[in-house]
Amino acid sequence: MSPSRAHSVQPVAQIVAHWRVIGVTCFTALIVSLTATALVPKKYTAVTRIFIEPPAGSDPRSATTVSPIYLESLRTYELFASSDTLFLQAVERFHLRQNDTPVDRLKKSVLKVEVVRNTKVLDISATLRDPRVAHDLALYLAQETVAMNDNTTRQGDQEFVSGAERQYTAARLRMDAAQQAWDAAPEQVTAEGLRSEIAADEYLRDGLKKEMTELEVTDPDVSGPDARTIAAYRRRLATLTEQITAKRKQLAAATARIESLQSDLGAARRIYAGLETRLQELRGAAGYRGERLRIIDPGIVPERPSSPDLILNLLVALVAGLVLSVGGLLVKAVASPEEDGSSRRPLAIVAK
Repeated sequence: MSPSRAHSVQPVAQIVAHWRVIGVTCFTALIVSLTATALVPKKYTAVTRIFIEPPAGSDPRSATTVSPIYLESLRTYELFASSDTLFLQAVERFHLRQNDTPVDRLKKSVLKVEVVRNTKVLDISATLRDPRVAHDLALYLAQETVAMNDNTTRQGDQEFVSGAERQYTAARLRMDAAQQAWDAAPEQVTAEGLRSEIAADEYLRDGLKKEMTELEVTDPDVSGPDARTIAAYRRRLATLTEQITAKRKQLAAATARIESLQSDLGAARRIYAGLETRLQELRGAAGYRGERLRIIDPGIVPERPSSPDLILNLLVALVAGLVLSVGGLLVKAVASPEEDGSSRRPLAIVAK
């Protein structure tokens, strides 16, 4: 056998020759891991799941085309469930803080909240030594998260409805004022009276013109009483014409006033009707515009501890024992030829 091949086989042979050392090391590591696992306090993890439903008023077809941006926006509800205020209430409710541990550090060790990737499911996990308290804590946080979302949605809807109610009340007052102004406007009576007077004056004027024309046709060279009559007709016609012109100006002003009041009343009624419809829609849509949270899995009281993981710890200990023992033997096997060579070199010199 060549020296190089013998040098490569020697570490393997040394490892095989010391299999008892490897076995004892691995067994010792397993015993230490088992003992440490038994000494570490057991902790139990309870999980409660919440389903995030889309708004009730949304298009049903959009449920099948959920965008990644929308799914990412659902992570907002993680802040609801993991808020410091809510967790502090839970700490006081379940008496979780037995010493002066800061709340933020306690929350990191106890609570885990996350939206499952590419889903609309929110997981709330609570890890404690008492499995029943862990379950009660996770369920309490889920219930309070649902209630917090409902209150937030209700407050938002109430703000919209309150704003619409204020606008509706203002429109109602404006419409009532316009109606009162329309009912109390004297221009309506004045316009009707002016129309009647103008019609009567125009009828009288036309009659006077007809009579004066007949006198002028019958006697072109009027003189005496007929001349005085025609002069009187002309004066009367002039007076009637002035009266008709003045009354038409008054009628135009009254008509403009009536049209302005009618326009204001019509606009007020249209605004009032539109705001009334909008208010009814907002009241009907209250509670259905935001996402709704629903507990789909309240969870159970965990029966097996989540930590420490006995199987995982034993596997780690076994691997560590193998690595340490085999690594130590390899280092020794690599270093032993150099030591043997250095010890045999003086003997060879003496033999010469």
